[in-house]
Amino acid sequence: MTPPAAPRGAAGRSSTASWRDVPTAPVVLVQGPEEFIALRALENLRRKLRAANPDLEVTKMDAATYAAGELTMAASPSLFGEAKFIEVTNLATMNDAFLSDALAYIADAQPDVNVALHHGGGTRGKKLLDAVKASGAPVVECLALKKDAEKAEFVSTEFKLAGRRIDPAAVRALVAAVGATLSELAAACSQLVSDTSGQVTTDVVDKYYGGRVEATAFRVADAALAGNGPVALSTLRHALATGVDPVPLVAALAMKVRTLAKVYSARGSSAQIARDAGMAPWQVDQARRDVGAWDQQSLVRAIQSLAEADAQVKGEGRDPVYAVERAVTVIATAVRR
Repeated sequence: MTPPAAPRGAAGRSSTASWRDVPTAPVVLVQGPEEFIALRALENLRRKLRAANPDLEVTKMDAATYAAGELTMAASPSLFGEAKFIEVTNLATMNDAFLSDALAYIADAQPDVNVALHHGGGTRGKKLLDAVKASGAPVVECLALKKDAEKAEFVSTEFKLAGRRIDPAAVRALVAAVGATLSELAAACSQLVSDTSGQVTTDVVDKYYGGRVEATAFRVADAALAGNGPVALSTLRHALATGVDPVPLVAALAMKVRTLAKVYSARGSSAQIARDAGMAPWQVDQARRDVGAWDQQSLVRAIQSLAEADAQVKGEGRDPVYAVERAVTVIATAVRR
């Protein structure tokens, strides 16, 4: 039997649902530009429905190439009464035939059928989106995770759901190494869960992803801000010798110094500062530990050296390697011993 559908809600009052736990309902709208989250939401809903109905009949449709009448036919009762799940993608490029049929279906959705609509963004189909939301259907927002704090929370949750522990520092190292895209970050989490045992530490992350440019920049920045000039310079020179571009190295240093500057004069709890600065509480805690070795003059000197290095590695200087080495030296020596 089809699992009981979630309440559709009062007209005009759609409910926002988590992509990790999408409720079953006659119609669910999966909306937003982050494709990975949208695919996960659809997968999670499909898995939930199949767990309740092993013989679930799944029908997939493309709203861009839709033929009139397909939705009505797919939602019609089957001969053997199997539960039905209809996934419709590409609503952002839907054709007129789908728009017309979908509007009619929303007005009289079948209570024993689950329909998931995926709209990746844009203005196409706004009339349909408004109708879905007005029906009270659950809406799953699939927004891009742009801040490191959001990506760190994603990593921590992935490990928690897998029943594994990961050090906060290892979370940060993983985000630094593979956090450019959410799909790549999720794949890295999955690999570490399946290929390792015990608690995941920075050494484990470094073993798997230490060769990445972002991870190298992360290690250079950490050593420089800790005042460990020899380690910072040797790591930097090794990175440059193996072909790492100076630009991301300077960017990583700048990000770390900006974090210190934000925390330097901030007042309040770690959670409060994190909210105000768009950071994770553990990032604030680490910055507070690091910032104790800095004063206002040394921070200004570090920021100025990074501004100069950034301009030089992007074309204003003749020797970008010297520019980044000088910035690392200035930062490492600015730390109070």
